[in-house]
Amino acid sequence: MGKALLSLGSNVDPRRHLQAAAEALRARFGDVRLSSIHRYPAVGFAGSDFLNAAAVIDSDLDPQSLNDWLHALEDAHGRDRGGPRFGDRTLDIDIVYYDDRVMEGEGHLQLPRPEIRHAFVLKPLAEIAPCFIDPVQRESLAALWALHPDHDARFDRVDWNA
Repeated sequence: MGKALLSLGSNVDPRRHLQAAAEALRARFGDVRLSSIHRYPAVGFAGSDFLNAAAVIDSDLDPQSLNDWLHALEDAHGRDRGGPRFGDRTLDIDIVYYDDRVMEGEGHLQLPRPEIRHAFVLKPLAEIAPCFIDPVQRESLAALWALHPDHDARFDRVDWNA
């Protein structure tokens, strides 16, 4: 078993896709700790705002198998991998951390995910796992968020059940 910290996002019917992802994670992995949902502007392209959240799960899958499972979940929700790298997403779920593993050059999976530098990934993770220590930067997520340039920015919070 490993503890996986996930980043979830969507900007196409986002509330529906995030709720469905949370249900699928619970059905497969049991107890899932979820962050609040926040609205963030699209990064890397001009598009609709994203709704982003984070989840912590205990996984019986190794990182690559979990990544494959998450890709299948994204695909089941209409994720189009044929478009540009930065574009609209029905569902985007990334493994940001898997225990304290550091992985590079093993397929497309890199741990920790470099997207941890973005507020839309770090803020929700720091909310639900503030004491988790980044294995590369050797700082807690709470400390990394406190130092983040967007720490004082206001991001609209969205209700999971609205």
